[in-house]
Amino acid sequence: VQLQASGGGLVQTGGSLRLSCAASGRTFSNYAMGWFRQAPAKEREIVAAISRSGGSTNYADSMKGRFTISRVNAKNTVYLEMNSLKPEDTAVYYCAAEPATWNTATPSDSHDYRYWGQGTLVTVSS
Repeated sequence: VQLQASGGGLVQTGGSLRLSCAASGRTFSNYAMGWFRQAPAKEREIVAAISRSGGSTNYADSMKGRFTISRVNAKNTVYLEMNSLKPEDTAVYYCAAEPATWNTATPSDSHDYRYWGQGTLVTVSS
C-alpha cells in the first residue's frame, strides 16, 4: 500500500490543523492505521492509532483530548485532527499502515507497521 500524507503547515500556539493520509494500492479496510511524529533530535513516537474498521482508537497520553484520529474507508483516507496545538507538537508527522488480523487492533509501536508515508511537517509557533 502507498501512503501520501498532507495537511501540515505553520500554525500559532492554540491553533488547529487537520492532517490527511491517502492510501492506494490495496484494500484500505484491511489495515490498521497509525500516526507517528518525530521532532528534531528525538525518536519517533506514536500519536494515535485506529483499527481497520475505525471502531477502536488508541492515543498517546499527551495527545488525549487534543487530537482525534478517524478514517473513511470509502475514501481510503485516515485523518488526524489536531487542536490546542503547542510548540512541543512541532514535528514531522507520518502515517503508517499495517495489515490487521484482528478488527480491534490498534498497534502503537512503530516496529509494528510495515508501510509508511513520506511525512508532513507541522510547525507550531509560540
